[in-house]
Amino acid sequence: MKKFAVFKISDESFGIAIERVVEILKVQKLFSIPGLPDFLSGVMNVRGTIVPIIDLRKRFGMKPSGKKERLIIVRFDKEKIGFHVDEIKEILTLEDQEIFRSPSIFKGFKTEYMTGLGKRGENIIILLNIDNVLTSEEKIMLKESLESLEVKDAKTDKTDQ
Repeated sequence: MKKFAVFKISDESFGIAIERVVEILKVQKLFSIPGLPDFLSGVMNVRGTIVPIIDLRKRFGMKPSGKKERLIIVRFDKEKIGFHVDEIKEILTLEDQEIFRSPSIFKGFKTEYMTGLGKRGENIIILLNIDNVLTSEEKIMLKESLESLEVKDAKTDKTDQ
C-alpha cells in the first residue's frame, strides 16, 4: 500500500510518492534564468529558499490546460524542486495489486520517467520517478545556475549593508 499525490497534465493523471512531497502551492512569481532549457520555468522564493521550477507540461511535451495550476514542491536529491502542473486531483492510496510495472514500450512517453502505473477502476495513473525527470547534464546545469544566483545574492547582500 502506497500513497501518491495525484495531479493532472492535460488529460493525463500522474502520481508522485507522497513521502517526496513537501508542499503544494498556488503559482506565484517566477524569476527566469537565461540559458536554461525551456521546460525549466525559472526559480521561486519559497520562504527564503530558492526553488527551481520545472514545467512538467513542457517537459513531457503536453499542452497545458490552464485550469487550477499548482506547484508541487518535492525533495530532489538534497534540494527542493517545484513541478508546475495543471491541477491537483487528490491524495490516493493504492494497494500493491493496483500498481503495475511500466510497459517496456510506452508510446510517446519515456519509461525512465516512470516507476509504474496505478490502476483504480477505469483510471490509469502514471507513477513518476522524479529522480529521472532531469538528465545528469540538466542537473549539473541547474546546480551551476543556482550557485551563480547564490553568489550574486551574497554580493548584493554585502553591497546593501
